[in-house]
Amino acid sequence: MNDTPEPAALTALLSEKVPSDSRQARQLIRRQEIAEVVMSEGSMRIEDLVDRFGISLMTAHRDLDDLVDRGVLRKSRGIVTTAPTSLVEASDSYRKVHQANEKAAIATAAMRFVEPGHSIFLDDSTSVMQMTPLLAQKTPLTVITNSLLMMNELKRVRDITILGLGGQFHAWCNAFMGRMTTNEVGRLRADTLFMSMAAVTDDTAFHQSPEMVETKRAMFDAAGKRILLADHTKFGRRALYAMRALSDFDAVITDEATPTAEVARMRDKGINVIVAPSLI
Repeated sequence: MNDTPEPAALTALLSEKVPSDSRQARQLIRRQEIAEVVMSEGSMRIEDLVDRFGISLMTAHRDLDDLVDRGVLRKSRGIVTTAPTSLVEASDSYRKVHQANEKAAIATAAMRFVEPGHSIFLDDSTSVMQMTPLLAQKTPLTVITNSLLMMNELKRVRDITILGLGGQFHAWCNAFMGRMTTNEVGRLRADTLFMSMAAVTDDTAFHQSPEMVETKRAMFDAAGKRILLADHTKFGRRALYAMRALSDFDAVITDEATPTAEVARMRDKGINVIVAPSLI
């Protein structure tokens, strides 16, 4: 999961609303920090986490059990490691916070491709998730998505018809994927697809989840226009499975932190790159 996503394995954790000074809020922040440290190191001894965070062994196990249940980490014989399927996606969830301004700018720029009366595919990425607060400005709309989070975000917005894609639910990205999902997508046609990917390498979009790639391909094939949202952190990263070349998209929207030379190089190759102006 997800942009990745983006959003990703920790999207539900990061989106929980609790008072900022509450015990639960401090617990959530600590768990986010534990996951970030383990992802950075690859693997760690649980005792080292106890020392690093100044917590009891029992508290450490409770925190880790929660992260294991979310599909972020794995725990075995006193060692905690990053779950392979969450390595990139979970870090994207942190980027939802760390690159919030850039992603908001990209989402705002993407809205130029939305018109009242449109039907649009929204994938489950954290980048596309940034569009949801803006969609009320362009109603009526039909939104087709496999993201449970987006369904919940949009269900109270007037004049938005939600078509929720079913299939097998994957907790690590809070989304539905698999053959049932792609079969359902294949029976639909939408005006525009908005999507993100975990990585962009050699002018091609990649993701680490083959199920995610197949779902996004189905949406791609069922849309009239295809818009890729890719913040600057996606470029040069690597993931296993290729999805589509950037030149296959009608537009690639990125932020001002993407190097000017990189943008110029892509444009020279015929890729329609839009640099979203900062909102700050």
